[in-house]
Amino acid sequence: MEKIIVYSHSDCLAKDNGPNHPERKERLETVLESVKELDSPDIVIKEAPLVAHETINLVHPQSHLNNIFSMIPSTGLVGVEKEPYADTFLCEHSKEAILRSCGAGIAAADDLINSNEKRIFCAVRPPGHHAETIRVNGFCFVNNVAVSARYLQNQYQLGKVAIIDFDVHHGNGTQEIFYRDNSVAYGSIHEYPLFPGTGSEMETGVGNIFNAPIQSGTSSQEFLNIFEGKILENIDKFKPEVILLSAGFDAHKRDPLANINLESEDYYTLTKSIVEVANLHCDGRVISFLEGGYDLLALSEGTKAHIKGLNEN
Repeated sequence: MEKIIVYSHSDCLAKDNGPNHPERKERLETVLESVKELDSPDIVIKEAPLVAHETINLVHPQSHLNNIFSMIPSTGLVGVEKEPYADTFLCEHSKEAILRSCGAGIAAADDLINSNEKRIFCAVRPPGHHAETIRVNGFCFVNNVAVSARYLQNQYQLGKVAIIDFDVHHGNGTQEIFYRDNSVAYGSIHEYPLFPGTGSEMETGVGNIFNAPIQSGTSSQEFLNIFEGKILENIDKFKPEVILLSAGFDAHKRDPLANINLESEDYYTLTKSIVEVANLHCDGRVISFLEGGYDLLALSEGTKAHIKGLNEN
């Protein structure tokens, strides 16, 4: 079994989005408790560092960060998006949470290369895959997985990076950032139509974007078959040097924000299939980033299944 590093930080719990908001601190509390409940000697928990602004600038210009941080209030909440999606908020603790969430991925990248770690899970919030180069969107401010991809390429001269996104919502930010960059492959399976409205099969970038939109009500077996045929086969052909995951658990049948019917154990099957591709092409190297998942029981069970999949040789 493979050792698993889990990066997180209490600063990620301090970010508040107000009452009844789906992206709440209890999500991360549930994930961390689930990791502890596994009680595995293979799991090592580490604190996520603060990332340097210069590292974020590999993807987002400093003006983007300045705009975000200048809006942070001393008390209360400030909305940073316009209608109809005015549900992304800043609070007094947002800066530290944003920098820790991105910093987890940078520490994970360093561990991957410098310490030869193979499997790392970044249990952080806020999530990142909706954040575009200069646009905050869908609870996301900085695109954590994209910054890690660019950091691996710039700091360690990795050539080909694959990003696989199984959050039920399309990662419009990740797609936008890498749309014309054939050194990064992006594969996403997501309910469609659904927020954010992107992710059709016609969106192919420069042959590096692989979208697998699925209909409301898709069963777990249909989901896994489509994932295998439209995502994994293309990532296999791409032959990446590392695989990064946007791990959302909101395609679960219990999730209130979507209509896909995955069972908890499907996240083990899904993850194990990704690990098999990683073993073929990149010495088993996988970094996973927590994205969505808004039912706490589904999030708990899905996290445990995901970690067990990452634990496989």
